Amino acid sequence: MLQSKLIVVTAGVVLSAATMVPAFAQNVEPIEARQALMEDNGDSAKAGGAMLKGEAPFDAAKVAAIFTEMHDVAMKFGDYFPEDSKTGNDTEAAPAIWEKPDEFEAALVKFQEDTQAAIDAAPQDMESFKQAFGMVTKNCKGCHEEFRIDKDK
Repeated sequence: MLQSKLIVVTAGVVLSAATMVPAFAQNVEPIEARQALMEDNGDSAKAGGAMLKGEAPFDAAKVAAIFTEMHDVAMKFGDYFPEDSKTGNDTEAAPAIWEKPDEFEAALVKFQEDTQAAIDAAPQDMESFKQAFGMVTKNCKGCHEEFRIDKDK
């Protein structure tokens, strides 16, 4: 009798623990998606930065591609912040994203508008590229300051 009660209690504990796991699990798919998008955005920013520093020649077609890539990221990025993706998978998303959703949305909209404005400006020389690129990357910096945890510090 004692042995059968022990089995029932043990099974109950295992079943309870198994049903608790989903409550603590994080949704890593959106984390991975936003990390990939930010990696793409970083690659675009590096390519633009190389042009500004003279490490790569100015190329209007490449500039258009950079701004288009950054705009594509801007349009998709906000879709990957469900409540169950706040932690895990080495995310750098700051709690402010969920604590200040209106401010985060406004930052995303600004990034979308500025990347579209850069595309529309279609810079044909280094000076106009510098202005457009500065406007776009200012968004990156501002968003990173408030909505990103810098794990390198």
